[in-house]
Amino acid sequence: MFNGLKAERIPAWQVLFPLAALHAAVAVPLSLGAMYGMLPWLTPLVTPAGHARELLSGFALAVIAGYLLGPLGRRQLWGLVALWALGRLGMAGGGWLGIASLADALFAAIVAWWIVPRFAAAKKWRNRVLGPLIGVICLVAVVTLGMRYIAGWPTFSLLQQGVFWLVLLMTFMGGRLIAPAVNGYFKRYFHKSGAGVQPRLEAALIFLLGVLPLTLWLPYGRFIAALLALVAGVLVAYRIRGFAPWQCRKRPDLLAPMAGYAWLAAGLWLYAVAVVGPMPVSTALHGVTVGALGTLSSSVMLRQAVSRAKVRPDSERVFLPLVLLFAGATVLRLMVWSPGSSAALWAAALCWSAAWLGVAWRLRYWIIAARKRASGR
Repeated sequence: MFNGLKAERIPAWQVLFPLAALHAAVAVPLSLGAMYGMLPWLTPLVTPAGHARELLSGFALAVIAGYLLGPLGRRQLWGLVALWALGRLGMAGGGWLGIASLADALFAAIVAWWIVPRFAAAKKWRNRVLGPLIGVICLVAVVTLGMRYIAGWPTFSLLQQGVFWLVLLMTFMGGRLIAPAVNGYFKRYFHKSGAGVQPRLEAALIFLLGVLPLTLWLPYGRFIAALLALVAGVLVAYRIRGFAPWQCRKRPDLLAPMAGYAWLAAGLWLYAVAVVGPMPVSTALHGVTVGALGTLSSSVMLRQAVSRAKVRPDSERVFLPLVLLFAGATVLRLMVWSPGSSAALWAAALCWSAAWLGVAWRLRYWIIAARKRASGR
């Protein structure tokens, strides 16, 4: 028999990770279908801004919630999932839009309310940064709902801000995931310690990437932002060097998050180049939103699922295929500088969706394995 309270608590990641993966796999093809007139009833997805907002509220927040919320009571978890699901109805527009917007706003507010206070008591300032950062990301998700109702809303500027706050979050969380994993591998097989968190580098990146979004509000601030992005990209690349990826070539589960981290550096450099060059900034940012977010978040999801099943992460064999699929999706998307290049866009969407369907499939396998282990079967 189950203990009452314990039996009523479910790890949030077991529900939110698969939902986020399936949403990511479906939302991009639906967005393309809406943009090219094949699915005209999906009016909120017709614009690139609508597509970006959906991936911020529907995908990124679900991943953040799944990773940081921990076990929840059944009513709490399924209530949160119901809000998230209602929010996705906003893709259909029409009469669902008001309900969906309210649900999305409540979902973001509850996630912030439950997660942000947890980091207030952290001893190191670098750890305390995480709470306000998640609060800001949730706030951006809520504020961008206004683009559905208010003409002239500065949608692109707000969404660009959201992307850069996500860059800071991925830089922080990615480093905290990779460093101990590499350290453990080095101690086990090479009997030495790895580079660790590299606190000075981490502090410098927090400062640079924390200031960068704020400069976008200044006159000519995008040029300052480009300089900050260029320097931050160099530091991210230098941090990867400290992780010694060449010594982890037999561990795709370690190389995959490093590849996502490398896309962070590439995305920052692409943004810096786009500010002063011919590439559209919206195109350049896909180095982050496709390459980094796709590769890093899928690595985080699968490593968490495998570890909860009490199995070594290198037992999972899909890490390398996922890296290649997300790389293909990113390169194909970066090739498109105008809406007319439909073949490359659809090819990028195919790679992206295939990767996320693969993640959802493997998550299902490891969730079942974790539940069997927990029940003693």
